[in-house]
Amino acid sequence: MKRLKSVLTAITLRKVICLLVTVGILCIIPAASVNASSTEGLTGQTGESTVIDGPGTAENPEDLQNLNIVNRIEIEYNNGNGQLNGALRILLILTLIAIAPILLICMTCFTRIIIVLHFTRAALNTQTAPPNQVLLGLALFLTFFVMTPTISSIYTNAYLPLNEGKLTQEEAVEAAIQPMRQFMYNTTQKKDVELFMSIARQDWDGNLDSIPLPVLVPSYILSELREAFTFGFLIYMPFIIIDMVVASALMSMGMMMLPPTTISMPFKILLFVMADGWGLIIGELMKTFTR
Repeated sequence: MKRLKSVLTAITLRKVICLLVTVGILCIIPAASVNASSTEGLTGQTGESTVIDGPGTAENPEDLQNLNIVNRIEIEYNNGNGQLNGALRILLILTLIAIAPILLICMTCFTRIIIVLHFTRAALNTQTAPPNQVLLGLALFLTFFVMTPTISSIYTNAYLPLNEGKLTQEEAVEAAIQPMRQFMYNTTQKKDVELFMSIARQDWDGNLDSIPLPVLVPSYILSELREAFTFGFLIYMPFIIIDMVVASALMSMGMMMLPPTTISMPFKILLFVMADGWGLIIGELMKTFTR
């Protein structure tokens, strides 16, 4: 017990000594102030203010822009004729990567393709064959195949002119959106656009330019869901007929306890292979985007 008290006393004494040394150092160091010189751009004399124009001295917006106390950030690169800084490019790329999944799902043909592929697997009743990774990979490559003309248009009309300094950032964004708007409008049904325009209480003259982007995107998604489920229904029909035939045969033989799907699945796979199901479904699915 005495040893523990001696240890605590030693620790407390060390803390007090450290505190006294720190206070002594702070008292010894003299106070210093540094101001920017208004003539040479180096450190000037004490007492000189670094504020060029004080608050409240601006008489118009131009004067306000010249004040050095305005809270703003400006990015300029060679009067609009150069290239963005590498760090800023990385920031923009990371931002784009963060929102890329949303853009991929909501503004491309990925939604329709992945739903149709899921319906195909469910109709075959093969559970996890093909697995989700294969379906997602196939949907991504098919999406890239369909969106290649749109991506090329964005690269030619937006990215290259921006990189060459022919377009500002705002003009490049507008040029990049136009091909996406045209793609979505080509596969969007008019009744879906009219639905969201009526919800937004806006009038539509039937032209693409008069459709706001917040209206066009949900209209496109709704049309894609309708088209995908229609395609899925057509895929289900022949397989349902096989299930009904197998179920009727089992009931006629008195084998009511045997699940019909167990017997019908080999026949579904056989029919699917003989009809070249994957080629037929994917081919017809791709044709729906070229109407």
